[in-house]
Amino acid sequence: MLKALRQIIQTMLAQPDFKEALQLMVQHVVDLLQTDACSLYLLDKQRGEYRLVAAQGLNPDAIMKVSVPVHQGLIGWVGEREEPVNLENANQHPQFLSIPLLQEENYKAFLGVPIIYHRRVFGVLIVQQRTANCFDESTEAFLVTLAVQLAPVIASADASGKMAVLLENQHSYTEEARYAGIPGAPGIGIGTGVAIYPLLELDAVPDRKIEDIDAEIHLLEIAFAASRKDVRLLAERISPNLPVEERSLFDVYQRMLDSADLGAEMIHLIRKGNWAPGALRVVIQSHVNRLENSDNIYLRERAIDIKDLGLRILSYLQNNPRHLPNYPEKTILVGEALTAVDLAEVPEGCLVGMVSVKGSRNSHVAILARAMGVPTIMGVENLSVHELNAKEMIIDGYYGQIYVSPMPKLRKKFERLLTEERELNESLEVLRDQPADTADGKHVTLLVNTGLGADVGLALAAGAEGVGLYRTETPFLMRDRFPSGEEQRVIYRQLLASFAPRPVTMRTLDVGGDKVLSYFPVLEENPFLGWRGLRISLDHPEIFLVQLRAMLRASEKYHNLRIMLPMVTDVSEVDEALRLFKKACQEVMTEDVNIKIPAIGVMIEVPSAVSAAGAIAKRVDFLSVGSNDLTQYILAVDRNNARVANLYDALHPAVLRALLQVVESAHQENKPVSICGEIAGDPSAVPLLIAMGFDSLSMNASTLMRTKCVVRKLTMDIAKTLLQEVLMMESAVTIRCHMELALKKLGLEHIIRVGKR
Repeated sequence: MLKALRQIIQTMLAQPDFKEALQLMVQHVVDLLQTDACSLYLLDKQRGEYRLVAAQGLNPDAIMKVSVPVHQGLIGWVGEREEPVNLENANQHPQFLSIPLLQEENYKAFLGVPIIYHRRVFGVLIVQQRTANCFDESTEAFLVTLAVQLAPVIASADASGKMAVLLENQHSYTEEARYAGIPGAPGIGIGTGVAIYPLLELDAVPDRKIEDIDAEIHLLEIAFAASRKDVRLLAERISPNLPVEERSLFDVYQRMLDSADLGAEMIHLIRKGNWAPGALRVVIQSHVNRLENSDNIYLRERAIDIKDLGLRILSYLQNNPRHLPNYPEKTILVGEALTAVDLAEVPEGCLVGMVSVKGSRNSHVAILARAMGVPTIMGVENLSVHELNAKEMIIDGYYGQIYVSPMPKLRKKFERLLTEERELNESLEVLRDQPADTADGKHVTLLVNTGLGADVGLALAAGAEGVGLYRTETPFLMRDRFPSGEEQRVIYRQLLASFAPRPVTMRTLDVGGDKVLSYFPVLEENPFLGWRGLRISLDHPEIFLVQLRAMLRASEKYHNLRIMLPMVTDVSEVDEALRLFKKACQEVMTEDVNIKIPAIGVMIEVPSAVSAAGAIAKRVDFLSVGSNDLTQYILAVDRNNARVANLYDALHPAVLRALLQVVESAHQENKPVSICGEIAGDPSAVPLLIAMGFDSLSMNASTLMRTKCVVRKLTMDIAKTLLQEVLMMESAVTIRCHMELALKKLGLEHIIRVGKR
């Protein structure tokens, strides 16, 4: 069965014509199941009917001519029930609808299965038999499985416009289509798509015997030198807009080009008789294949960089330097696997967004995009890059949504959102130097989350009172080796100096899960429940101690450092980490460095830590809730997975009760507690967090002023009343609606509207 299913789906995907692909599918089903007829109806939402789009065994003239209203006939009944319907004699069923053109009067047995994707019915798949017997369980199981496999294919066709064209609606490829991906960098971009794809293909380079080996080696060296110059010039052009740590992305390219091993491998093949392009193909493909087959996410993404460099070198070997496209005034780059170099080649001021089919939020290009403030979407499934070239596009980097050839109404909506966001930011400027005090005088400390030096200016401009979370893994992710203690000290000291005397909370190395170091591979079947965060640091004290000492040395004279431990699940981990922390402090103090022992705290981000919050608080100086991970673990929802992201909501009652438990546990031990993550900057959540008693809220710099606006409109009585009301509610949807209504009554409708982005 599985082999047959794969064959059917693969045959469909190989067929460029969508209508022909569907027809091939029903033919395969008839042949495989030895049934008399198979048909497929797709839902036409505009007309409110199911349209026959493919059939085998029925009147072929009925295809594209027969339609069934959504609430009529057995087809409508299957769609309405959203489950299989297996009938012995369909003609006698009260829901049966006779359609003469189909010529199905001789068919008795009927099995209909809904095609559902993300809870939405897209169509109905049917098999029929002349004999009056229900289809057996194996046939029903096969058809249900096929419908599940078919659903994403049809959903993709709907998103790209192919289904609309097939159903003869007004939509077409040139009209509105929507795609979903993973938010890579926040913001809204409206512009014209520019498809980036290589004009050369390494796979197409043949092997060729040569006579002059030295000449071929010389050509390779010239190509390497030209590629180095390209990358250096691009880095010089873009680097003034980037802080030091982000510039290291281009250092990675330079190191790969400077690597003696890479060039030596190619020269070895040239000396064996292959010409330079052939040697380049063999070596680059070898590295790319090794990386792409890795279970390590970060290593797979590094394959993109290797391939990009290989194509750049090949262009010089073939004396065909890369020709850049024409970049419109508002360019949205679209590519299978965009790189930092692709971004750097766009003229200054023209880039308003990026879309990459491959990659994650932690890809090099996504990190760079966040540093530059370019809205970006990564990991977009079922996207055909070339179809988006020169198309008008809107990208929503907050929610990972892409709109191609948007209708005027949609475009006006996003233009209005951009205008509202700009106007709101301007109106909030007057609050920059105002305290984050409630209307009745309760002060709420507002901090920022950061991992990039580029955020410092934004945070200070927004009036941040310090850093609630500095992600120290960012410098580690940007290198191809562990940064030395001195390199870390320099980075940390720059941040501490920028915010002094404001406090800076540095989280110790938090890798694992979707943040994997290329030079420290962790191969696991379930990395999010595996070796990550503090677990790695405790297993490798040589890494942990170097980082702790670098932090301590960086704090010399500033004394504004706070240290936080991530991914804690048990008090024994805290005890061991504190032992190593004391050791690092003693070692640094013997060096006659003028430091003050910093406060050390724990990040509460897993359910077990919520339960143990009181015991943990006894051991440390403060607690801080990592709301993003805590919400994911409580709800068992990966917010970066487009299929289930709609289930992720930090206002879920279970999450709110967990937050309240952490606050109460910390305060019972007279320890302060903060919260960082998206919920801290969510206008609908801010009153609840204040009422719970969080001592500080830490968020992205872009949301800080809006949060301050909400705080200043509140009183503690209002906040506490709202908290008591929502704790009686049973769903996140109800809670969110209740909070939005409450904010509207406070005159904060504009904050809600823009905050939703």
